[in-house]
Amino acid sequence: MQLSLSGHHVDVTPPLRAYVEKKLERISRHFDHVIDVTCILTVEKLLQRAEATLNVRGSSIHAIATDSDMYAAIDALIDKLDRCVIKHKEKRADHHAAEARKTMRA
Repeated sequence: MQLSLSGHHVDVTPPLRAYVEKKLERISRHFDHVIDVTCILTVEKLLQRAEATLNVRGSSIHAIATDSDMYAAIDALIDKLDRCVIKHKEKRADHHAAEARKTMRA
């Protein structure tokens, strides 16, 4: 998984980059077909915004999260992406194959 991390009106420090990389490991545990991730961290007055686009085989998944703290915004973003990745994984699963195996055993 290739990560592209940039900041608008905020410097992306090494601890911030390490925090994002650590949190993205959770997504790669659930779904290992992630090609690359583009993450943008933005500061707008009192709001901190984190947005990311995951390019997976067959589509792309986009999520945005805002909070008053950048680390909380990143946590919310990862939660949203995790739910979207699990939903995408379930959609791509072939549910009919499991049903066919059950009928063959009986």
